[in-house]
Amino acid sequence: MSQPRPTPASESDVPKPVTPASTYRLQLRPEFPFAAAEAAVPYLASLGVSHLHLSPVLEAVPGSAHGYDVTDHSRVRAELGGEPGLRALARSAREHGLGLVLDIVPNHMAVPTPLRLNRPLWEVLRDGPDSPYARWFDIDWEAGGGQVVLPLLAGPVDSCDLRVDGGVLRHGEQEFPLREGTEALALPELLAAQWYRPAWWRETSAALNYRRFFTISELIGVRVEDPDVFTATHAKVLELVRDGVAQGLRIDHVDGLADPEEYLGRLRAAAGDDCWVVVEKILARHERLPAGWPVAGTTGYDALHRVDGVFTDAEGAAELADRYGESTGLPQWPETARACAREVLTGDLAAELGALERRAGGELAHAVRELLIAFPVYRPYPGEPELPPQALERAAELAGPAAVAGVRELMLRDPAFAARFAQTSAALRAKSLEDRAFYRYAPLLSATEVGGEPGRPAVSPEEFHAYCAVLARDWPQTGTVLSTHDTKRSADVRARISALSQAPELMDRESAAPDPHLAWVARQTALGLGRSPEAVPRLADALLKGAREAALHTSWTDRNEEYETGVPDYAPAPLDLPAELAEAARANLLGMALLHLAMPGVPEVYQGAETEYRALVDPDNRRPAHFPRGVLARLDAGAAPHGPAEEKLALTAVLLRLRRDRPELFRGYAPVAARGPAAGHLVAFTRAPGLLVAATRLSHRLAESGGWRDTRVDLPPGTWTPVLPAHAGRSAAAPAAHSGSAGVTALLDDRPVGVWVRR
Repeated sequence: MSQPRPTPASESDVPKPVTPASTYRLQLRPEFPFAAAEAAVPYLASLGVSHLHLSPVLEAVPGSAHGYDVTDHSRVRAELGGEPGLRALARSAREHGLGLVLDIVPNHMAVPTPLRLNRPLWEVLRDGPDSPYARWFDIDWEAGGGQVVLPLLAGPVDSCDLRVDGGVLRHGEQEFPLREGTEALALPELLAAQWYRPAWWRETSAALNYRRFFTISELIGVRVEDPDVFTATHAKVLELVRDGVAQGLRIDHVDGLADPEEYLGRLRAAAGDDCWVVVEKILARHERLPAGWPVAGTTGYDALHRVDGVFTDAEGAAELADRYGESTGLPQWPETARACAREVLTGDLAAELGALERRAGGELAHAVRELLIAFPVYRPYPGEPELPPQALERAAELAGPAAVAGVRELMLRDPAFAARFAQTSAALRAKSLEDRAFYRYAPLLSATEVGGEPGRPAVSPEEFHAYCAVLARDWPQTGTVLSTHDTKRSADVRARISALSQAPELMDRESAAPDPHLAWVARQTALGLGRSPEAVPRLADALLKGAREAALHTSWTDRNEEYETGVPDYAPAPLDLPAELAEAARANLLGMALLHLAMPGVPEVYQGAETEYRALVDPDNRRPAHFPRGVLARLDAGAAPHGPAEEKLALTAVLLRLRRDRPELFRGYAPVAARGPAAGHLVAFTRAPGLLVAATRLSHRLAESGGWRDTRVDLPPGTWTPVLPAHAGRSAAAPAAHSGSAGVTALLDDRPVGVWVRR
């Protein structure tokens, strides 16, 4: 494998932002700071990536393993090395031809311990609604009787050790500010005199009166729709963009904002037209990103769903759903999704629902509830001409047409209500689908991923091609992903699990387990994880988290200790896929990587996922990264790849380097059709059209039906030369070129995937 070296840039240059050819996500934490990222730069440059994508870099709660709990927007996080460390990383990256993309969090800040770490919040709690920082946060002072309800106590207030000490109110490690002149009051009077009310979290499920991130009370919503708040919270990030430290921005949870389009317009104006901006926006299968948003596209979960789906067998997935229902007695997907939405809205989000119902009034309260439950996408946006008809119809069936019409009218005349409805809808979709229904409905776990559709997981080649054509035409610079810090299972675990859709009988195991749902989840997860390091304890941890999220027998807020004690017993010893299905998993693994790296958009490689990477839900997927420097060097020296992990690394390096060095190859999109008895098992397309790629889908079904036989491909004009390194055990002689009509067997040369360039 050849490895062209990038030309270093001058340290004094401020690079003009350019669209990344690809990004590589690094999860920063105190154990992996800027200096550790800088040490990885030479390897990542040799791999072929063009930009490093960093998890949030602003000041966060001490010890945070993710950085999304921001405490100070004006400073780069000291635990990571501070601003000098970030700028040093940027210089080193630039010297190796790389840029930086920053992940920013406009929607929320931390409610930290101690509270003084968040100065704006501290001052609001001390000085109340007259504080200049009161405009920063969505606080309903009237609902709280003039106080912010803070669910930070471990028990009822009269059972907690609250005491005045050093000018603050203390409770363990937590500190609360004191309103001026109240320090000498007796405790009951002192508490009544504050602009906040410390409370036991169990007593505040319906009383909470500030907007938060989903159901996490330790993250308070920020009103970036206020121009002054936007300026204050984005000054440091925009300085880093202007100084050339960062060339791109990822916007976390854009659907949490009151008006995403207005925010993105303000951000675009401040960051400049050349800054690459993508938004974390979860699109339903039929949904499209608003055309007016001034962004390059999404972070790529919509691509994940299509790539995964094209390697899922529709008939096998349906059979798994039937077997799962018979085994567990649990309902099908539509009923599961609706039930979870109702549970979450009336339970976990009771405070948010209550705020909307109070604003709407008693006559419309039921309609508000039913419209939220029926909403088919994450949320509506300001300026949309109409709400989804199917949501209106379903809500009207349960709450009455007049009441639903009243809510529609209220949303038109009250922008504040409409914004809060939309923000609550986004939180409801995320928590009820991603964090409950996806854990409760488990026929095929590879389908229960962010942006997925578990009730209809398979994607036909025609649908995949149509999706890619739209990307190439409308969003050619959008992000695409397969594994992230938020995926419940890495792509390579999903590749193994999705192979079960080609052999659903492997899930037909009699089980006397008390919880057949958990036994099903455990078996599929174990087959997906395989013989990975520490597989059993990692699986046990993931099963416990999944059981709590599913909330069938235990939950995060109501722990069933007896049930939870037995959860680790469901974690079997490491399981191997049967040999024939292991080969199908290999085909899935390589095929998914190929399509992701070659399709339209800017592909992101998650840390460590350039080789085979098996990870479960966080925190498992946020473990320290391991970079296969030695293996890549050996492949570059001419060694043939051995096994799926090295094959994936070789494939990834080839395509990343092509993207970096020959970007003209990755324009346009055209499907390439096969003809013959196994035509449906090949997904092939050209870019530019100087690049041709092909992947085998449903390879186990293919083998059962007799293989490729005389299936052929009519190649586009020209001579096509393969660029992947030789197989292990194969001659390193010049690979055969192809032109005209080629048999798929000869074209792929016993591989599941292929990459060719036109000479």
